[in-house]
Amino acid sequence: MDMNRSGLESKGKSSLLGNRKGNLRETVMRVVFLLAACISILCVALICVYLFANGIPAIAEIGPVEFLLGTEWRPNADMYGIFPMILGSIYVTAGAILVGVPLGLLAAIFMAKFCPKGIYKILKPAVDLLAGIPSIVYGFFGLMVIVPLMQQLFPNTSGKSILTASILLGIMILPTIIGVSESAIRAVPDSYYEGALALGASHERSVFFVTVPAAKSGILAGIILGVGRAIGETMAVIMIAGNQPRIPGSILDGVRTLTGNIVTEMGYSTGLHREALIATGVVLFVFILIINLLFSVLKRKEAQA
Repeated sequence: MDMNRSGLESKGKSSLLGNRKGNLRETVMRVVFLLAACISILCVALICVYLFANGIPAIAEIGPVEFLLGTEWRPNADMYGIFPMILGSIYVTAGAILVGVPLGLLAAIFMAKFCPKGIYKILKPAVDLLAGIPSIVYGFFGLMVIVPLMQQLFPNTSGKSILTASILLGIMILPTIIGVSESAIRAVPDSYYEGALALGASHERSVFFVTVPAAKSGILAGIILGVGRAIGETMAVIMIAGNQPRIPGSILDGVRTLTGNIVTEMGYSTGLHREALIATGVVLFVFILIINLLFSVLKRKEAQA
């Protein structure tokens, strides 16, 4: 009996020590995660403070209406109108959405529900590889392949246009949309799909009318991330969009985006010119913030529904 009691006591002590160690580890990891979250928030806050502290005075000096709606960007003449760059960013991003979202969503559905395992083993690494290609390589590909193709299709143009940039950006956002959308589709419980089959729906109808709508929150997240990359892309767009600070008349005209405007002139800018470029970054930051807020609103509406 004494031996049994001693054995039980030793087991109780060991389990108590194990629980204490486990609780200590949980506490340490909570502190680590909290510090990581605080550092991330601090970094974002510092970026916001720097942008707005340096950009808002420039907007006030130039004039909000003249800065946002002005059509002339001539730093030598103290003319800082970024409306052509705003339109350029919107047009290029919208074109990238039209090209990349349908292709990316259909590719994600195929990989999640229709792709044979043998092909999936090849296709999945290929999509992941697309995500790791530097933007300058994409830009070189567009310059050497897409631009000459556009010159052949439209002989009276330079090939560097909104259409060219939209096609390239549509290709660049594919890995983001495919990866996030595929994960969202695979996360839908199999019972949804099986229930649709039990009610007599075909495999295709079960996927497109049950599984995909159930994953729309994750799919929207992938689209938003893709849009964020498209609107923030710089080097590839500079190489193939024409880099012309003017209001385009068609999709075959060259444009300059907000990011392209900053990168092109930041190296030699001084004084008000430099502050105007930082103010351009403020406008870009607000655009991305609006996109994220819209996404949050959509998610709340879905949760309430």
